[in-house]
Amino acid sequence: MTVVQTADRIIHGIDWLVTVDQSRRIIRDAAVAIKDGRFAAVGKSAAVLGAWSAKEMVSGRGAVVTPGFVDNHLHASFQMSRGLADEANAQSFLYDHMYPYEGAMSEEDVFVSSSLAAIELLRHGVTCFVDPGNYHPDATVRAVAASGMRMVVSCSCFDKTKSVLGLLPDSMIESTEHCLEKTQAVLEKYHNTHDGRVTASASFRGLNNSSDGLITGLKTLSKKHGTFLQTHACFACSTHDASVAQSGKAEIERLESLGVLDEQTLLVHSGWIEPNEFALLLKRKPTLVAAPSSSLHNGYGNMLVGRLPELLACGVNVSLGSDHASSGIVDMVQEMRNFACAAKEVRMNPRVMPPETALEMATINGARGAGFADRIGSIEVGKQADLVLFDATVPEWQPLYNPVSNLVYSATGNTVRHVWVAGRQVLADGRPVLIDQEAIMREVEKTAARIADRLDLKKIVKLLWPVE
Repeated sequence: MTVVQTADRIIHGIDWLVTVDQSRRIIRDAAVAIKDGRFAAVGKSAAVLGAWSAKEMVSGRGAVVTPGFVDNHLHASFQMSRGLADEANAQSFLYDHMYPYEGAMSEEDVFVSSSLAAIELLRHGVTCFVDPGNYHPDATVRAVAASGMRMVVSCSCFDKTKSVLGLLPDSMIESTEHCLEKTQAVLEKYHNTHDGRVTASASFRGLNNSSDGLITGLKTLSKKHGTFLQTHACFACSTHDASVAQSGKAEIERLESLGVLDEQTLLVHSGWIEPNEFALLLKRKPTLVAAPSSSLHNGYGNMLVGRLPELLACGVNVSLGSDHASSGIVDMVQEMRNFACAAKEVRMNPRVMPPETALEMATINGARGAGFADRIGSIEVGKQADLVLFDATVPEWQPLYNPVSNLVYSATGNTVRHVWVAGRQVLADGRPVLIDQEAIMREVEKTAARIADRLDLKKIVKLLWPVE
């Protein structure tokens, strides 16, 4: 006699279940049973329903279900910057647009921006993201934790006022000691909190405005707290040249000389690398984060000169990040397509970056980069139940012969219907469950007006056509 076990929730009749498990199974007419926030059973509907019962039964008819996406790089505090940094090269983007914007942000502004980011991420199937840090991390955690999603929080660190590229705003300049002290405080306060949904990392925002002492000190703190060190690296020709001019070393080479380059390092962009640095990355195997929409929007050249597909093929963990709203999209589905298709285009090789590889970058590779590989990133018994249900009945999903192809090449994140994090529903019918979207959007309008008052928008926003 079969003993029927009780789960908290069963999602059944799923047309296509894309597990990204060790065997990379895709299961038709599938079901998952969720108990205590974890996957208790994964398989054919008949088998799961024959062994499990639940009070809450959810139909997966007409749906494609995937693991929750993991965005390995998003500035939540930049969500209010959409449209403020268009047609700007690397130097102008940072020093004329984004640093003045960031310097003008209050704690309440960051809370509203982070709340808006959480809504957009959840609406596009992201259940976890890595934030590189800002000057109000408490506000970021308060906003994101309320939404029910996961995050890795950091605080922003710069300790060098001047680089070859320009001067930082006064409000962003801090001493090495203060940077280390505030990082220590964030790590102690937030690492493995909110039922394990929030962890923390050490972060310096860029090599050219960071001293050797800051970088090595942050690495020491990351090791002490069992987490990783993250930074932007090699995202433009100008930052590469600035590093050589200031230190005599290219960026990856400098990290190696400081002894901080290893598998517990997360490097964002990583496009402008030298041949010897390719070898260093193969040897040390940090996580490298591609941010395709950011490079495409600002013309950084990372897709043109970068070697991330080759590094991925050589065993380096390569993941995806949406970077910031000032690049336009915050949608991991579109980031998958951008990266896969741009990689094919610049190599004139359609076999480069199949959609399956792009999906791995957005799920299991991202989980590894965020330090969550043992918990999330795939749909497997024992892992925490982070999953996304796409409405595959809409035109952009049809006809549906290959769900991974349709996901990467034709869908957008706007086709997400439901999202669960650790078995708890956080998005239902495209709307957040735990936070008030309408109230946040009202605050977004007020915050945008405050930011506009503090900035000279005529210098920042480039309207080429007349406005009457």
